[in-house]
Amino acid sequence: MTRADAPPAAEPPSGLLGEIKDAVTVRAALLVVGVLALQLAFITSYIGAFHQPKPHRIPLAVVTPAAQLTVQSVQRLASLPGEPLDPRPVASEAEAVRQIREREVDGALVVNPAGRVDRLLVATGGGASVADALQAVVALAERAQQREAEVVDVVAAARGDNRGLSPFYLVVGWCVGGYLCAAILAISAGARPANTHRAVVRLAALLAYALVAGLLGAVVAGPVLDALPGSIWGLWGLGTLVVFAVGALTLALQGLAGIIGIGLAILLVVVLGNPSAGGAYGNPLLPPFWRTVGPFLPPGAGTYATRSIAYFKGNDTAGSVLVLSVWAVVGAAVTMVCAALRRGRAETGAE
Repeated sequence: MTRADAPPAAEPPSGLLGEIKDAVTVRAALLVVGVLALQLAFITSYIGAFHQPKPHRIPLAVVTPAAQLTVQSVQRLASLPGEPLDPRPVASEAEAVRQIREREVDGALVVNPAGRVDRLLVATGGGASVADALQAVVALAERAQQREAEVVDVVAAARGDNRGLSPFYLVVGWCVGGYLCAAILAISAGARPANTHRAVVRLAALLAYALVAGLLGAVVAGPVLDALPGSIWGLWGLGTLVVFAVGALTLALQGLAGIIGIGLAILLVVVLGNPSAGGAYGNPLLPPFWRTVGPFLPPGAGTYATRSIAYFKGNDTAGSVLVLSVWAVVGAAVTMVCAALRRGRAETGAE
């Protein structure tokens, strides 16, 4: 075919619609729609979780010198409108303090039958929002009985930890590092690892990053800023687990859905995980959905465990560590399986 016989080159579409079609591919348009959906989910999740916090069945120990008085006090507190408290009888103030420090309850009401002033024991180290809610609810209940309660903070937040929020922000930082590291590893050489060897390398690189990020986060929050007390070693180990769990989750979702997996990771960790983590508002103050899912997502499990290490001598961390470990193991396993299947399909195609 001569140059004169060659078909004319297709002209680009004209007009505004034509320019848009020429500049924006269908794939880009779909991704933009996905970003819009993610943005709306972000707005809905955060406003839905925070716009109307209400206390719901906050665990409260009740101590009185007489069994009959204890039963009456528990029944009176349990019957408050909306069930803001979950009162339970305790034999002594010492036992109540022990339960607070082991995170079995969030506070305790010590009734003084000889006077009109009782004592409300709280733990701002577990989050000031829950302590404030307990104080408000108990004050109303006491006022109805023409009594009042003196507040005593038995596990106080550190001076550098305003309202007990530092554990939450430390965990948020660890989570951000986890999914950004995984995203960079994916973008640098394809979202889906081409073979199991590459998947192992990515997981190893993620683990190395998690070790460094966990240590530096613990050091900054502890000795550098003096925001959190507690064991640096414990926080380091927890931080490593949080970063690796979130990173492994992101790698797994990238293996399943490609670049869209990064958006899915943000949906789980940021959109759903952060508002339900018990940071700004403790778990008993959140609406039912967020109150239920929070402890099972990395930010919520990480925040609870960080507070336990910082203020409660590591008590009651087993459940949160188990949740994070499951995310880490399942994420790594899915990453490996996706890589193996991708390699198998490539080899079949080559044959």
